[in-house]
Amino acid sequence: MSADNYDPYDFANRRHIGPSAKEIAEMLAVVGASDLHAMIDATVPQSIRQAEWIDFGKSLSERRALDRLRETASKNRVLTSLIGQGYYGTTMPPAIQRNIFENPAWYTAYSPYQPEISQGRLEALLNFQTLVADLTALDIANASLLDEATAAAEAMAMAHRVSKSEKSIFFVDRDCFPQTIAVIKTRAEPLGWQVKVGDPFNDLDPSEVFGAIFQYPGVCGDCHDFTPVMEALHAAGAIGIVAADPLALTLLKPPGEMGADIAVGSMQRYGVPMGYGGPHAAYMATRDEYKRSLPGRLVGVSVDARGNRAYRLALQTREQHIRRERATSNICTSQVLLAVIASMYAVFHGPAGLRAIAQRVHRDACRLADGLSGLGFKIRPARFFDTITVEVGPYQGLIMKNAVDNGVNLRKVGKDRIGISVDERTRPDTLEAVWRAFGAFDLRYKDEYPPSHLPENLIRTSAYLTHPIFHMNRAESEMTRYMRRLADRDLALDRSMIPLGSCTMKLNATAEMLPISWPEFAEMHPFAPADQAVGYKELIDDLSHKLCVITGYDAISMQPNSGAQGEYAGLLAIRAYHRSRGDEKRTVCLIPSSAHGTNPASAQMCGMSVVVVGTDKNGNIDVEDFRAKANAHRDQLAACMITYPSTHGVFEETVRELCDITHECGGQVYMDGANLNALVGLAKPGEIGSDVSHLNLHKTFCIPHGGGGPGMGPIGVKSHLIPFLPGHPETDGREMTVSAAPYGSASILPISWSYTLLMGGRGLTQATRIAILNANYIAKRLEKAYPILYRGRNGYVAHECIIDTRPLLETSGVTVDDIAKRLIDSGFHAPTMSWPVAGTLMIEPTESETKAELDRFCDAMLSIREEARAIEEGRSDRKNNPLKNAPHTVEDLVGEWDRPYSREVACFPPGAFRVDKYWAPVNRVDNAYGDRNLACSCPPIETYANAAE
Repeated sequence: MSADNYDPYDFANRRHIGPSAKEIAEMLAVVGASDLHAMIDATVPQSIRQAEWIDFGKSLSERRALDRLRETASKNRVLTSLIGQGYYGTTMPPAIQRNIFENPAWYTAYSPYQPEISQGRLEALLNFQTLVADLTALDIANASLLDEATAAAEAMAMAHRVSKSEKSIFFVDRDCFPQTIAVIKTRAEPLGWQVKVGDPFNDLDPSEVFGAIFQYPGVCGDCHDFTPVMEALHAAGAIGIVAADPLALTLLKPPGEMGADIAVGSMQRYGVPMGYGGPHAAYMATRDEYKRSLPGRLVGVSVDARGNRAYRLALQTREQHIRRERATSNICTSQVLLAVIASMYAVFHGPAGLRAIAQRVHRDACRLADGLSGLGFKIRPARFFDTITVEVGPYQGLIMKNAVDNGVNLRKVGKDRIGISVDERTRPDTLEAVWRAFGAFDLRYKDEYPPSHLPENLIRTSAYLTHPIFHMNRAESEMTRYMRRLADRDLALDRSMIPLGSCTMKLNATAEMLPISWPEFAEMHPFAPADQAVGYKELIDDLSHKLCVITGYDAISMQPNSGAQGEYAGLLAIRAYHRSRGDEKRTVCLIPSSAHGTNPASAQMCGMSVVVVGTDKNGNIDVEDFRAKANAHRDQLAACMITYPSTHGVFEETVRELCDITHECGGQVYMDGANLNALVGLAKPGEIGSDVSHLNLHKTFCIPHGGGGPGMGPIGVKSHLIPFLPGHPETDGREMTVSAAPYGSASILPISWSYTLLMGGRGLTQATRIAILNANYIAKRLEKAYPILYRGRNGYVAHECIIDTRPLLETSGVTVDDIAKRLIDSGFHAPTMSWPVAGTLMIEPTESETKAELDRFCDAMLSIREEARAIEEGRSDRKNNPLKNAPHTVEDLVGEWDRPYSREVACFPPGAFRVDKYWAPVNRVDNAYGDRNLACSCPPIETYANAAE
């Protein structure tokens, strides 16, 4: 590869590769390398290097790539799908589509761990939590989960936790969606829980279960009042869960009023396209007494240093990165962007608008049912919201075909029934098309309101969405300004680099983002007939092939819809492989102490026992400790989980040895794909010795982070693990199902496919090289001011580096948090704080950043070091200084100023733009106050002025 004459500076690749040829040469001189080849040869061990270039064709121009996407999309036939089963037609208001869904200020933001620069999306998520809590009539809701099926599985685990029961049976309503039942069964089996599926009114014995879940309305349309069932569960010490449709809850009695302890569901029909299965935001709500067991993220209200209201993530000690093998969930990514869209949909329509949509949906369902009844078909149930089941006897196949011929997809139920779910997009001609499919060619839609079929005992009487935000003037001018105001409070990639170690915040090119809005991708139902999704199949097959070429694996599963889900699916595949060979005793998983927190959490969820392996003084896995523990558990070893390059940002020389030790002891190697951005084109995990990896498409392959999701975490496996990849009840009927849809969040796969088309194999390799160069350039520029904790051979780091700020705490009292907040004044998001080493910063610049942006960041970091030096030398007060008071806001420009440094020093440090400066909307947020005074829904408007009291 070193002898190639490939020109890395062509226009196509410069889209993603920030530095110019001149800047690359300048940076190489700083890091002390003669050229890129020499630097890579000195950084990446020859023992793992791949022999050939990635070769899957020449890179395409934007025009040609978009033409290819158009051609592929045209092969999808988007019919009107009345399949339901958790996925429904909906309409995203154009103002939301343009100002949020297609706006990089929203989709390129990172998770809101730094609250001062995340106030906009935190407010939108607080609106989401308020929306969910109001609809479900429960006390508290989280800030979204991955999909309804995984939310149901999380609810089961939470029920076991809070019930404190020693029972091992979980009851599932037979009217739950099939994909939900499948995911619950998958989650329960490794943990030793039994799943009993049946009729909740005849088959449930509350005394034998720790919890139960019920669908509301059911998959066939039934609407039941579960109040007596809840009472019986509570009397037996069990937990009651309801999986509820949030649109139906605008008309029907909410779960909280039935006595439910937990409610889950999908917010997809709140303006989010079906997208062949995702991404969609799931919700979970619960009673106040269980809030500390609620999985996922929780947005809370606190105050800043001036006593002004400020939002933040609350109760973060529940995060798996801290609890590790004691975690009860491995949730990392949530579906923030989709939760924001759902919350804005509710703000846009308000409670009256949402109710009107639900009423229109119900009226159309009534019209449809009444028309079919008039034709002599038996309809059940008699009382329903939007879904009916029609008994058709031997004519099922004929009617299903007739429906497709009329442009409509229906749902097959058993051998002699058909299910139909109407939705927001249902129109008069839709109903007439269904009637024609049933043989009624003369039946016409009538505007007259039909009699209601809602169950009278379940009509909702309680108020919801009473907060003023849901009653704002919804003129488009006001809505657009509201969304703009929130976006302006945040710091995203459209403003500056986000140098987060292990999170790879790289460019999400506009040309790659465009296709996900196209109806051919956005409006496809995940359970539509395969012959209607030919374009999706072509895209998924080709992307899977490219990913196999890149990684050296033999097959890819696209089902996991986050990196953590990929870990879980990969470990389940390993577990199933061992069990197929009669090795049920293999339950030990070796995990380095430096690993991502999701690793031990995922292992625990798969029923594995975690054995922690130490690291040496250089941050590398301690090979002798690894060998000793592998041999000690030789007969029980299921797997090891390693991250490569390491979580310390180094290409470890012993990775093949670690893989060999694991295989010699009968285990499998799981290689975490978080750092694949440093491997693409240089080394293949599947050739290093790994058996399975998850691939973070939302990092390495350009799917944007979205403020904390969507994610996509497909897994690649070697051939012997192919039989144990996830399946799905709607496709192949395999028992292991990890996500609600067969291909996870399929509608965002065009982004990654476009990226590979635009870059080509050699462009992808060049991106990896520049990512490593950019990281080494930053390390070199900062090394005299901050110790660089870990380096590989020849003194180079991989694609990220860790700088040690702990000495500043001793000499000046400056904490890593102080540095993070001061970077905001310069217009930067902080690097990853205190992970994997407490009191340090892990920096990953990615290949997308230009030298000018890297220098701006380095200038800011060097200036911070000088401010700390002023404290050390007594020239600056130890407690009253720019670092301790950061971030500074516009409010610091007015009024009295009694600080011993100037306003200019406060607000315009090196790196800050004078004209286009980013101003944090709040001063430093008081985290302790927020946890002491937990409030996780929109506060009453009259309390806004009294936030500090």
